[in-house]
Amino acid sequence: MEPSDLRIALFSGNYNYVRDGANQALNRLVGYLLKQGAHVRVYSPVRDKPAFPPTGDLVNVPSVAIPRRPEYRIPSSLSKEVRADLEAFAPNIVHVSSPDVVSHRAVTWARAKGIPVVASVHTRFETYLQYYGLSWLEPTFRAILRRFYRRCDAIVAPAESTAAVLYAQRMSRDITIWSRGVDRAQFNPDRRSLEWRRSQGIGDDEMLVAFLGRIVMEKGLDVFVEAIDAAVKRGVAHRVLVIGEGPARGWFEQNLPADAVFVGQQTGGDLAVALASADVFLNPSITEAFGNVTQEAMACGLPVVAASATGATSLVRDGVTGILVDPLEPDQYGEALARYAGDPALRARHGAAGLDFAKTRDWDTINADVMKLYTRVIERRARMDALYGKRWLPS
Repeated sequence: MEPSDLRIALFSGNYNYVRDGANQALNRLVGYLLKQGAHVRVYSPVRDKPAFPPTGDLVNVPSVAIPRRPEYRIPSSLSKEVRADLEAFAPNIVHVSSPDVVSHRAVTWARAKGIPVVASVHTRFETYLQYYGLSWLEPTFRAILRRFYRRCDAIVAPAESTAAVLYAQRMSRDITIWSRGVDRAQFNPDRRSLEWRRSQGIGDDEMLVAFLGRIVMEKGLDVFVEAIDAAVKRGVAHRVLVIGEGPARGWFEQNLPADAVFVGQQTGGDLAVALASADVFLNPSITEAFGNVTQEAMACGLPVVAASATGATSLVRDGVTGILVDPLEPDQYGEALARYAGDPALRARHGAAGLDFAKTRDWDTINADVMKLYTRVIERRARMDALYGKRWLPS
């Protein structure tokens, strides 16, 4: 197949109305596909004031706001208007990127028409439940996810560690890696600015420990706080920098040291300057399927202290580009920060090694793998149809 033969209907629960790593990866993918000559149409909820302009054609999907999290919306129905648009677009492959109601309906629609479906995994949704006192629902939720993914022709996961979990959970027999690149023109050590640090009241020689991301509990805010407390108890001299915004900001401010610096959501060059001006990146999240922010920190030359979990283990080499710790042992985070505080040369070595890794992460090469997968599943579906004389469906 030629790229121009591809007609991709992409379903997303959040394509551009709130900025996060998942939707930025999807927008980059669509940009790459369009550049190659493929035809793409995106179906997602929209808001009057999105976080950034969408890449490609975007069709509004009916949605409702999430209770207590109004910034996020849940796609609610594959309406008559959306179905008509989908029929007119006539895709030869459907890509679903979140296991919501509309994506379930889109998979059913595609199966009825013999159109192959690819699902991409962007986060460990089942792990969110523990942050809202609903851990007892995890087996049921995992079963729902399994049914969803096993009705798709293939899954793309962002890292080998995430793929291993999906295999173990029996989500699919066909799992391909769609990793993530990093914009090294934006994120690089040259962005580091002592002037910026001074403007935030941070001394030139203070070890600055950074958090970057949406300020929501499922990002491991509680563990981050415990890690900083452990470092304080060890007498580690440091400051905390929080880059990002979110509904749990008040809780985070109350529980971090009073001299923690909150700079809010940053984008573009401002984000790169803030991140590169830190000295260590601390990421305790266990909900990530990849960890875009970890890779961006590495591209800035920062050593990483992270939970030994999906999202970090495929990026951070323990003792080489950073330090991996037991996700549930705050004292280990404190020990890691103490090591970096006491050995600036170690920070420099691990940061330089992380930068070398980030230099290998080219977006176009990575996104080309997704286009190859589209072609493979389309051609496989055609072979199965010819072999069995009827539409073949994955199960």
